[in-house]
Amino acid sequence: MPMPPLEVLIFAPLIVITAYVIFGISGFGSTVIAVPLLAHFMPLTVVIPIIVALDCVGAIGMGVRLRADVYKAELVPLLPFLMLGMLVGAYLLLELPGEILLGGLGVFVAAYGVLYITGKQGGLRVGRWAVVPVGLFAGTTSSMFGVGGPIYVMYLTARGATPEHIRATLPVIFIFTTIARIAIFAVAGLFTREVIYMALALLPIMAFGMWSGHHLHLNLTREQLTRIVGVLLVVSGGSLMVRAMGS
Repeated sequence: MPMPPLEVLIFAPLIVITAYVIFGISGFGSTVIAVPLLAHFMPLTVVIPIIVALDCVGAIGMGVRLRADVYKAELVPLLPFLMLGMLVGAYLLLELPGEILLGGLGVFVAAYGVLYITGKQGGLRVGRWAVVPVGLFAGTTSSMFGVGGPIYVMYLTARGATPEHIRATLPVIFIFTTIARIAIFAVAGLFTREVIYMALALLPIMAFGMWSGHHLHLNLTREQLTRIVGVLLVVSGGSLMVRAMGS
């Protein structure tokens, strides 16, 4: 396998460790940070399988540790619609041109970053009916962009989940969705030798980032951390949109 470009060797580990420190602190945020930043250096068809493989390992570790607080009443109805949406998203990932995927990811990430900054991502309530559109949309974006966590957070919050419920339930959702996406991507031929080698190389960095997040004590409230992440998402999403328009 040819050596990755120098910028990948430098920035990929930095991006991954940052994303998984945040994941270790909050229980989500790894993909929504790692995928748009890594997409500046590699195609999404390479980035997403790598992050899916890392997320699978990270989610299993966190899910086992926090399993007592899982919000089972909302998790079980959501899973079938997530699975169906992931099949749709995998098809679109393979069929849509790269610039459309980059632009779509940029819009999605920037819009959610604005919600983070304004603190309005959790202000509504929805009924049980929402499990169908939310599950389908989250599954589709999860396969297309590798980004589903923000949607799960909004849905669980809108269904009355506590922060403890959300932190424990998200890793369990990620276990199911990452295993399903690994199977789908393997069938689609996206797990190339390059992807497997890069995922294995980044695995210790991901593990160290999660460990650091678990043990890191910041003088920041959850709201302050959320707004910092929001600024990062807006900048990252906007840069992806500019890049897509220039393609």
